[in-house]
Amino acid sequence: MPERFRVAVIGHTGRGNYGHGMDTVWLDFPDCELVAVSDPDEGGRGEAQKRLGVARGYSDYRRMLEEIRPDIVAIGPRWIDQHLEMCLAAIERGCHIFIEKPFCRSLEEADKIVDACERKHIQLAIAFPARYSPRVHAVKRLLAEGAIGRVIELHGRGKEDPRGGGEDLWVLGTHVLNAMAFLAGFPAWCYATVLQDGGLAGKEDIVEGPEGIGPLLGDTVQAVYGMPGGVTAHFHSVRNAGLKASRFGIRIHGAEGVVEMEMGAMPKVRVLRNPRWSTANGEGKWDEVSSGGIGVSEPLTDPLVTTYNGLAVKNFLEAIQTGGQPQANMYEARNTIEMIAAVFESHRLGARVSLPLENRKNPLELMKR
Repeated sequence: MPERFRVAVIGHTGRGNYGHGMDTVWLDFPDCELVAVSDPDEGGRGEAQKRLGVARGYSDYRRMLEEIRPDIVAIGPRWIDQHLEMCLAAIERGCHIFIEKPFCRSLEEADKIVDACERKHIQLAIAFPARYSPRVHAVKRLLAEGAIGRVIELHGRGKEDPRGGGEDLWVLGTHVLNAMAFLAGFPAWCYATVLQDGGLAGKEDIVEGPEGIGPLLGDTVQAVYGMPGGVTAHFHSVRNAGLKASRFGIRIHGAEGVVEMEMGAMPKVRVLRNPRWSTANGEGKWDEVSSGGIGVSEPLTDPLVTTYNGLAVKNFLEAIQTGGQPQANMYEARNTIEMIAAVFESHRLGARVSLPLENRKNPLELMKR
């Protein structure tokens, strides 16, 4: 292992920019040295060089990777139509990858990235801050210990703002689906319905999605997943239903209580230990949950705990050093794309679909033919 990891950043001003601090998070790690940045936009590239304190700036990320040969590449743009080619270029040059979500546009693309990483022994981590959060790990421990009894179902929602429906599933739902799979296991099946203006969405409702998503469908998504052990997980999103009170997160119902969890690096978590799932008539109360457990003040003081993607990068570097897998690794990244694709595949076929999916193409590309 090198004494310091040489990190190069890929951005694209105006087409996904640098994601959520995918460029600046490395400044918090003394064992990392930022060595170069690429951005086709000259102004954005100059600003990034100043922000990151790097002298080397490139308009073409391929040239940067070829000349610099960094140990790690941070792929920052949120626009996912660029992710496949960026990943393959980094893998070909032996660079480990930290990438913004969503992972890519289809299972076909995800398979190509995973296969290339496996051939070249490359580590890839995706920026799912909640997946690395000590509080989310505390929730998993509480569920295993039976804090709310036998888990019955999980309910996840996006932000349900103007992006609600299919776009919400892609952009915010990716966090929720990853967390649900971490807490309850990868699903065996999915049954979903996608609506547009109150009716079943058809191929005439398919539009080109923003941020390089590709074909997109629906202002409402209603999906249910069959998790291990007979548990069901639901993801719903309705456009403009969130108003100013975002429900972005997960609610877990157990035989003896409920856990509510927001998304984020250190999400707010609380538990209600009452089998009625209600505080009506003074029966039970909500207790806050920290990384230390129920009713315990947050014991962690490391600034990385609250730094967006700080714990993700820390875990990623440890995985590179030990040869293990990052917590939110390429397989989890692909699983999340699979859960998204399953929604549209189930709607396209009008039937429950088994996971892993047999169809690796984008279901909406097939639907619009």
